Amino acid sequence: MEERVYLIELYEYYGKLLTKKQQQYFEDYYYDNLTILEIAENELISKNAISKQIITIKDKLYYYEEILNLYKNKIEINKLIINLDDDLKEKINELI
Repeated sequence: MEERVYLIELYEYYGKLLTKKQQQYFEDYYYDNLTILEIAENELISKNAISKQIITIKDKLYYYEEILNLYKNKIEINKLIINLDDDLKEKINELI
C-alpha cells in the first residue's frame, strides 16, 4: 500500500493521540496537500521545524499501530467476514 494512504488510515485510528498542532500539521500536509514550506509560512516557523514534526508524527503513527494493531486487525477481520451473509457483514462493519 502506498505510504501516504497507509498513514492516512493510521491517522484515522490514532490521530486523536497526537497534539492539536501535530494534528493540524498532518492534516495540512496529507489532506490539504500543502508543502512543508507552505505550512511553515502559515505557522511562522521554519521549514526544518515542520519537517521534523512530520517525521515525528509518522513515527508516532507507526509506533501506535505496532503496539495496538487496530488497522491490521481491521484488515484481518474484513478477510474473515467476506463469506458471511450481508446482514451480518453490515453489523460487523458498523462495529469496526
